[in-house]
Amino acid sequence: MRFRQRKWLLCLIGAGVMLGGFLLWYGFCVEPNLLVVRHYSIQAGEGRDSTDTPLRLVQISDLQLGENYSTGQLQKVVQRIQREQPDVLVFTGDLFEDYSQCGAELEQEVTALFSQLRAPLGKYAVWGNRDYGGGAEKAYRRILQAAGFTLLCNESVEIPLENGEELLLCGLDDSLFGKPDGQPFLQQESKAYAYRILLLHEPDVAQLWSHSAFQLILAGHSHGGQVRLPFAPRFKTALARQYTRHFYTLKQVIGLQLYVHTGLGTSHFAVRIGVPPEIAVFDIQV
Repeated sequence: MRFRQRKWLLCLIGAGVMLGGFLLWYGFCVEPNLLVVRHYSIQAGEGRDSTDTPLRLVQISDLQLGENYSTGQLQKVVQRIQREQPDVLVFTGDLFEDYSQCGAELEQEVTALFSQLRAPLGKYAVWGNRDYGGGAEKAYRRILQAAGFTLLCNESVEIPLENGEELLLCGLDDSLFGKPDGQPFLQQESKAYAYRILLLHEPDVAQLWSHSAFQLILAGHSHGGQVRLPFAPRFKTALARQYTRHFYTLKQVIGLQLYVHTGLGTSHFAVRIGVPPEIAVFDIQV
């Protein structure tokens, strides 16, 4: 009897070791190299004279380029984005994991790849926490400008639509290391727009805008926790503890939604399990 119990115990231990080994291999070697494209359809509002073709907005976030995310992986992302034919492209921050380590070596190649992206109604970006410090601040501006991106720092743009109306796109400075100031956005609430979108990096900040006139808030920063396993604790970071992945409805205002992009690269540990890198595609009927 004892022999059988010992045998079963050894089998269980062996199975656990094999499962653990598989998860480590998958989490470090497989899933970080995957790429999922998620499509969403959004109706701007009922009773409106909509355009025939939805406006296609593509969001990417948290590349964390460096030792664990290469320009080769970025090239695949660029190619996949172009297949989606976006009208508007937005990047919600964190270009390099640590610019001081290898950013200068990658800067020219990253600029060239970002320059290949095409979006007829504009390419826009906001600051992430990793885009400050270690020499990243000047480089971030330099790369985006050279690649044809507009960096929105407490600023907004009005995007003309086919039906003669405008979409308002606002971008908030990073909330950890920047100086976010949304006062200019509040001054635009009295003007009529077909749709209003706010870009920011840290998703928990979205709660501060729950009484605003925005209809969609796009954020990043959380990486979706990077690892999602049953009964396992979730990795959460500052200002991404309440909202961590995909859609949330901010109930104070009917129709205001927050989307938290789970990122493309990894941070701290080069592992992803249950949270593959993603490109988010929004078809907005305006």
